[in-house]
Order: sequence, then structure tokens, then C-alpha cells
Amino acid sequence: MAIVSQKVSDLSGKQGDDKQFAAVVVRQHPAIDQPKALDVLVPELKQFVDIGDQLVILEVTMPDNSKRDVYVALEVFKEAAPNMADVLKNARGTRGRVPGTRVGNGNGNG
Repeated sequence: MAIVSQKVSDLSGKQGDDKQFAAVVVRQHPAIDQPKALDVLVPELKQFVDIGDQLVILEVTMPDNSKRDVYVALEVFKEAAPNMADVLKNARGTRGRVPGTRVGNGNGNG
């Protein structure tokens, strides 16, 4: 007699062996307060489209200094201003000097 171990997909309820499953951790979702682990059959992963480089992550600091991260699709971000590429290019950095300024004391020996 042999014991056969089978996993069950948390998404579909379909069975398979360990080699057919991926471990998926849901790190953030409005319905959870801590990360949750799911067992998912590899073919089921295609449902989760990775938007990868099509995602803009914003850190928003409110007037009361509370912060939160906002995840925006690239296309939506581009529509925030008619010339968003220029707005972003000319925006000040989070470190260093304002765009267009030069290092030096202004006497031409900078």
C-alpha cells in the first residue's frame, strides 16, 4: 500500500501533486490585514496578468504627514497631465538639487 499526497488548488479545487503547484503570497488586498498564502496550479497563474513595467507606484504624503502608496496603471498616470512626460522629466528629485541648477558659486569657476 502506498500513500499518495495530493494538493488542491485554492482557486479551482483541482487536485495535483506538489510539482504542479506554485505558491502565491497575497501581500496586500483590501480584504486582508496580513499576507495570505495560496496553492495555485501553474496553468492557473495565467489569470494573474503581470502589468510589470506598465505600473507606476506613487508615494503620497498628505498635509497631516500620513503616507500611503498608490498603484496606478501607466496609461492612467500619463493622462494626469497633457504633457506628463515633460512634467515628470522636469520634476524635482527627491534628493539633490532642483533641475536646471548648477553646482558652484556663480563665478564661472564652478
